[in-house]
Amino acid sequence: MTLKVAARNHEVARRRASRVTRVVPGVAVASAIAVVATALARQWPVVGAPVIAVILGVVVALRRAPASSWAPGVQLASKRFLQWSVILFGAQLSLRDVATIGLRSAPVLLGTLVLALGAAWWLGRALNVQGDLRTLIGVGTAICGASAIAATDAVLGADERDVSVAVATIFTFNVTAVVLYPLLGHWSHLSPRSFGLWAGTSINDVSSVVAAASSYAHASSSYAIVVKLTRTLAIVPITLTLAAWRRQSVAASSSGATSATTSRSSFPWFVLWFLVVVGANSLALVPTWWVHAAEHVGQFLLVAALAGVGLSTRPRAIRDAGLRPLVLGASLWVVVSGSSLALQALTGTLH
Repeated sequence: MTLKVAARNHEVARRRASRVTRVVPGVAVASAIAVVATALARQWPVVGAPVIAVILGVVVALRRAPASSWAPGVQLASKRFLQWSVILFGAQLSLRDVATIGLRSAPVLLGTLVLALGAAWWLGRALNVQGDLRTLIGVGTAICGASAIAATDAVLGADERDVSVAVATIFTFNVTAVVLYPLLGHWSHLSPRSFGLWAGTSINDVSSVVAAASSYAHASSSYAIVVKLTRTLAIVPITLTLAAWRRQSVAASSSGATSATTSRSSFPWFVLWFLVVVGANSLALVPTWWVHAAEHVGQFLLVAALAGVGLSTRPRAIRDAGLRPLVLGASLWVVVSGSSLALQALTGTLH
């Protein structure tokens, strides 16, 4: 019995070591790019390390197709590092800050969400972008990019090509936003808070929101993060609504179970950890030295995550997307960006 337990423990340890070994190459490349980007940002502070990291990652991906051995580590960096950085940013906020930002941003947040989904339906039909692809691009633009696309696909069971085209379309405008938004923000003389609200309500992925906001101004980051995470929570009602819409009367009971499972699996659980850290900071349970350390570690993880996003560039996927989905993505991007600023002006939050 003891030998069996020892053998089982040895096998578990071997598998864990294998998983760690698989992610090392990709994590090492993303981290190396993050170090270079951080160093270059000292020379060009206006651009910022996150923007430099995503550009360097794209350049590496375009000049040399990333080795297959990089894939697990690059995926870990672009997804998990980002989530960990957001959680650590929570040490700089209090629950009062989160509630205040959430309430102030609610009209703009809800307005842009409704307009994005409505425009996706109308413009998609006008451009003849059919069915699931139109829905995937609309939800990806309205909520949170690739995460929302994946959650929606779990409900729709869309064709793999539609999913990859939607992800490539959203990715194209994520990278564009990281570079373009800070430039437009400075040109428009937006205040850090207005820029944070603009980025949080109109840029697709969390990584791109945080990158653009932190490149613009330190004060923009926390505002943009709270707005974006609030927007991300819309995944749950949207997927439940789509599940109900797709549910067939013959399989009502099994569909109900599926929609509930999809809701749980698509919920962004790292948001809860973010709130836990915010709550701990509100109760003065987080030492001052830890807050400073968390800020530096979180910033480096963010830069490494953006390097991973850049390394994930697939030129062929973007080319294969075709013109119509890209036009739809660009049109929705303009609609959401413009409506966010317009709603800020209407609600008196544009400064």
